[in-house]
Amino acid sequence: MTDEEAPRPRPAYEIGQPLDLLSVAEIEARIATLEEEIERLDAAAQSKRAATAAAEAFFKK
Repeated sequence: MTDEEAPRPRPAYEIGQPLDLLSVAEIEARIATLEEEIERLDAAAQSKRAATAAAEAFFKK
């Protein structure tokens, strides 16, 4: 079994999951986790944009 075939761990929450049974602290913890994930995704997107721009600049010469 390769890494790609291995099952991924499920997150402790799912998008759209009902929130009425969560405490304020649990909701705030989820917000913090999601904000960290957004920052990680933004950084990855920025890196990919930079790589694409560099490749386009290289091949336009």
